[in-house]
Amino acid sequence: MKIIRPKVLIPAWQLERTVINRLERYARVCYKSEENEGAFSDPSFLKTLIARGHESVIEHEKVTALFVIDRGVSHELVRHRIGSYSQESTRYCNYSKGKYGAEITVIEPFFFQDRKAYQIWEAACRNAEQSYLALIAQGCTAQEARSVLPNSLKTEVAVTFNYREWRHFFRLRASAAAHPQMKQVAIPLLLLFQEKLNVLFEDLEYDRAFPAEHYAEIILTDELFR
Repeated sequence: MKIIRPKVLIPAWQLERTVINRLERYARVCYKSEENEGAFSDPSFLKTLIARGHESVIEHEKVTALFVIDRGVSHELVRHRIGSYSQESTRYCNYSKGKYGAEITVIEPFFFQDRKAYQIWEAACRNAEQSYLALIAQGCTAQEARSVLPNSLKTEVAVTFNYREWRHFFRLRASAAAHPQMKQVAIPLLLLFQEKLNVLFEDLEYDRAFPAEHYAEIILTDELFR
């Protein structure tokens, strides 16, 4: 059994600041004010629109990210209505096969700081793995054997949201009320969005009490989805 930390992979080119220029160009159609900013690079224009709640204009652009999280948290992720999802399927992925190392991969829950609690969790996951592999060995299909897999099972989800939905996602999932493992990925991702596209995300708050040492790794890559 492999135990890993969660992470999010995102193509670097999707967060280029040229998106701000394009969004401003789309938004100025509403006011026929194209002549006011020839280069379409006035950050105050979009800031004002967002502050007024005129967020429909930022629906014209999108970002796709690959979340590597546990299946329990993934159920919250896919509840966001305005989005597209492609998720690792436990119906078709047979983890007894060599391509998976003939084992399952689980996401480590950072909140089990007490060693005894951690050992109980780890033992439960190993028991689930043994039961899963035993069912496969008995001739069960992957979609049948998955019944014993834990919520901690690693899953990969390709997620596409437009920028308005990303704002909605961060409001809910980076807040103090969010699930700890959701905050683990949502907060560092929001911080990245604020760094790269501050005009669109700088006004959003997050749970500042959440320990930074538990932030998931956010990987900017030029290879993903090309």
